[in-house]
Amino acid sequence: MTIGPTAVDGRDNNLLSDTELFFGSGTHTQISTAAYKLKSLFSYLAKSLGLDSVGFGYLQTTFGVLQLLGGPIFGRFADQFGTRAALTVSYLSGSAFFLLLSISTSVPVLFLSRIPSVFMHGLPGAQMVITDLTTPAERVDALGKLGLCFGIGVIIGSSLGGTLGAKFGIYFPLYVAVVASLVSALIVMTCIPARTKPKAEGQAAQQSTSQSSSLFSLSEILRLMKLPGVKEVFLIKVLSGLPTGFFLIMFSIISMNFFGLDAAYTGYLMAYFGALQMVVQGLVIGRLTRRFTERTLLMLSAFVFSGVGVAMALMTTVLHFCIIVLPMVFALCTMGIITDNILTKSVPPSDTGAMLGICASVPPLTRTVGPMIGGMLYKMFGVHAFGYLQLAVNMPLFLYILRNKIPHIEEKGQ
Repeated sequence: MTIGPTAVDGRDNNLLSDTELFFGSGTHTQISTAAYKLKSLFSYLAKSLGLDSVGFGYLQTTFGVLQLLGGPIFGRFADQFGTRAALTVSYLSGSAFFLLLSISTSVPVLFLSRIPSVFMHGLPGAQMVITDLTTPAERVDALGKLGLCFGIGVIIGSSLGGTLGAKFGIYFPLYVAVVASLVSALIVMTCIPARTKPKAEGQAAQQSTSQSSSLFSLSEILRLMKLPGVKEVFLIKVLSGLPTGFFLIMFSIISMNFFGLDAAYTGYLMAYFGALQMVVQGLVIGRLTRRFTERTLLMLSAFVFSGVGVAMALMTTVLHFCIIVLPMVFALCTMGIITDNILTKSVPPSDTGAMLGICASVPPLTRTVGPMIGGMLYKMFGVHAFGYLQLAVNMPLFLYILRNKIPHIEEKGQ
């Protein structure tokens, strides 16, 4: 399954990898910037159209469900038609999404604007390109640097969206996002080859061939999950991040009610969180994978998550939270990138897109069930419940990884 320096489209793969990583990172920074321009203004737009908190919850749930269903479809599309085609569809869907928002003058149109989001998977698409064009030893570091670009987009987009909206009106950032999405699609069509996967080799390639041409096939998802080591690592990925996901979904309420912060200071905390993600993903994870095995890093992440749970259960001030965020971000980023890397190595090269598409459904799943479960936990037990949940989930995961051969094939970056 190692890609190595084989040729793709007749060109040297090492040179192509550097080029595509450059353009892919730049494109992803651009599209994530556009998305976060939208995020900072979306709630205000919904409120200006008369949507109450219940209706806004339905709108967010609709978005989560569409993204949840769209992840596997997008991954299968990339495997069958190429990553360039999939990324192009993603960014064109993004432009349609922002365009519909810019003409939203009623609540039904606002709901209608969510439909293109089923194909908006720019981050998994960029991960697919990197997965195809890097060796397993290089992949974790490259995926981390992609996360760095996403963090840049979060910081730039959050500030730029508010500034443009205040100066030129609420719809102007949406027009800018439409243009940014179209430019991103143009970059993808110009700079990424039609096929990025290595040429299939022998009988192994025949065995990896999908048995279904359907874009959404439950049997294909089950087939991938039955491959050695896939189901276990995927469950670790989902379960380990749920407590942190629930906490972050409720963070705006927690920051106001528990810490007593206003919206501005909450924004500063989120910017701090994003900056830490950039440092960990771009500068730390690659170095760690060159020194430690994936199994060691999985155990370390689960153990750190458990420690974070104890600290959250004892947390009383915003200063405590600022300290706790450091190990929280480290564990969250390390677990996410390492599990993605393990899963892409555990499936045949022809199915890496489908696997990353399934992984892309994890955040929407958290966003869909998170408000209900997180709200219930916070209302019944308070903010410390998230710490107890963190400990109760991740300590058993740590012990499970310790006692079992996880991942199935153990590697350390060179």
